[in-house]
Amino acid sequence: MARLRIFDAGRRYGPLTDLLTLVDATVAKRANRWWMFADGFTKSLPDIQLFSASLPEGAPLSAAGWTITADPADERRPALLAGKQRSHPWDGRGGRHCPSYVRGFDPGSGTWVERIYYAGAATDYTGPYSIGYVEWAGDTWVDQPAPAFTANEYWEHGSVYEPNLIYHDGKWKMWYVAGANHDDYVVQGYAESPDGRTGWSAHQIFFAAEEKVFDFCVIEGSQGYEAVFSRVNLTGRTAGSPETGLWWCRADRPAPDISGWSEPVKICGPGPWKPCLRYGEASRSEMFVFHDGLYPNNSGFGMPTHFTIDCLKIARPR
Repeated sequence: MARLRIFDAGRRYGPLTDLLTLVDATVAKRANRWWMFADGFTKSLPDIQLFSASLPEGAPLSAAGWTITADPADERRPALLAGKQRSHPWDGRGGRHCPSYVRGFDPGSGTWVERIYYAGAATDYTGPYSIGYVEWAGDTWVDQPAPAFTANEYWEHGSVYEPNLIYHDGKWKMWYVAGANHDDYVVQGYAESPDGRTGWSAHQIFFAAEEKVFDFCVIEGSQGYEAVFSRVNLTGRTAGSPETGLWWCRADRPAPDISGWSEPVKICGPGPWKPCLRYGEASRSEMFVFHDGLYPNNSGFGMPTHFTIDCLKIARPR
């Protein structure tokens, strides 16, 4: 097992002096290039935004070599992934968080589309959240005038976030968090939709609140489906818990209930969250797990914590 730090707020971001923090990576191969989409803070903008990074065209998937996309008009600033001309009423001051890339079929347009789902909040970065997306229009990512998914069950406590989606068997399938970090209440939910924005199935509990599951990232593997998920310690009261960390499991089909998945295997101890599981071109025996990390900021300046985007390279569990 090897872990490489990709981006680190404590080491800054090279010429991008306006960028303060970059976290929450989702990784996708589009055409002949690997892309990373993430959210972050800048000095010049008041809310959390989405940004991108990429490997060189044609380069294989790697933990090294990523370059953040700079604003062509000002190389000190990262390029905004999408504006908020239409989405501002529901994701305005609260920003955009925890993106998830997915490609799927839109029956409304009769075409395959690329979307980046995220959690947005209208007034404050702590929520409450709804889930929406930006969609690729051929040359730019376009924001949407309303969220695609909102809380409607009592156990969701009025807030849904941390989406992870796949397109499978004619449905957009989403695992998500309901509740609030500051209340130490996080439930992992599941729902599916024919078009990814309407007609969602009944929201159901995938992991109960006591499981402390914060993300459930699913991909299609070489034999069925695989997922990496994080169990978190939000309050510090259970420091050293053997449950905290990253876990892996598999299923023949992306089951909507955890009972349809294999017994989870722990692959990493406390620290990482927001995992994004991917396989490179060379082998299906080694997993790339992109994830968030943090460590104390002892400089006396800026935020009390430095956030990172790291990559764990690990042999696929058997």
